[in-house]
Amino acid sequence: MQLNLFIVTQLFLFSLIFFIVGFLGAWIIRTYTIQEFKKNLKSTEGLLESERLIKETLRKENALAFQLKENVEVELGDKIKQAEGTIKVMDEDILLLQKSNEETELMFQITQPELYALKLKLIEANNTISRIKSQMQER
Repeated sequence: MQLNLFIVTQLFLFSLIFFIVGFLGAWIIRTYTIQEFKKNLKSTEGLLESERLIKETLRKENALAFQLKENVEVELGDKIKQAEGTIKVMDEDILLLQKSNEETELMFQITQPELYALKLKLIEANNTISRIKSQMQER
């Protein structure tokens, strides 16, 4: 019986030792796995933070580019309005000059008809000379 008790005691001790060794091995594996997981988690968090910063930077750059585009559009719109105003004034000035020229021409025709007739003949002669020069250059 003592032999049985000895064997049972040894069996119990070996079982307890194997259980403790297995438990310690499992604990070491679990601890290593948790450390790897934490390391990967920190790496992922760093990557996510980096991506968030890049996204924020791009958002700011896009907002700035949009604002610059808006400013350029407003500035060009103002320049177009200013140019249209200038063109309108120039058109009005041209009409006034044409009217003034017509009045001057009419006055010149009434007050000095001989000189006016010579002027018309001179203009006609200049036109004829220009036509002849053009025809000569074409040949």
